[in-house]
Amino acid sequence: MSADDYPLGPALGFLRSVWRLNHAVELRSARMEATLGISAQQRMMLRCLGAFPGITAGRIATVLHLDPGTVTAMLKRLEAGGLLVRRRDPRDGRRVLVGLTEAGRALDRPTPETVESAVESLLAEIGPEAAAITASVLDRLSGMLESGPASGPGDPPDAVRPAP
Repeated sequence: MSADDYPLGPALGFLRSVWRLNHAVELRSARMEATLGISAQQRMMLRCLGAFPGITAGRIATVLHLDPGTVTAMLKRLEAGGLLVRRRDPRDGRRVLVGLTEAGRALDRPTPETVESAVESLLAEIGPEAAAITASVLDRLSGMLESGPASGPGDPPDAVRPAP
């Protein structure tokens, strides 16, 4: 039997696909950590740092849509691993700039068996139009989830919705 033998309807079926994707990313991330020494999330941050040398932690949080505390914790782990350095901005001593070390730059290159290599293969296969539509759908869903509770078909109005 397969998942298709258990129809959940459009919303739950879509959510099942999102969860499958999340699970697959976590599995690949664990393999990456075992082989490369960094998780998929840490690698994404390294790739961002490689693309934008001297970026601030706050800007990284904005670019990657992450909580600043999450970024700070990740930066500390990467710094402890010798993959990045932080230094004060010479023009504004309140700001801290982040850059890759030589070891970090060695990981900032296309690498097989990473999450982004799978994404690059998929994008080449589906083409730019399908990729743009998919990204738009995912961005819209993210925005809806980030904006807080929303009523859906069959949900009670806010005034009578049970308290969480």
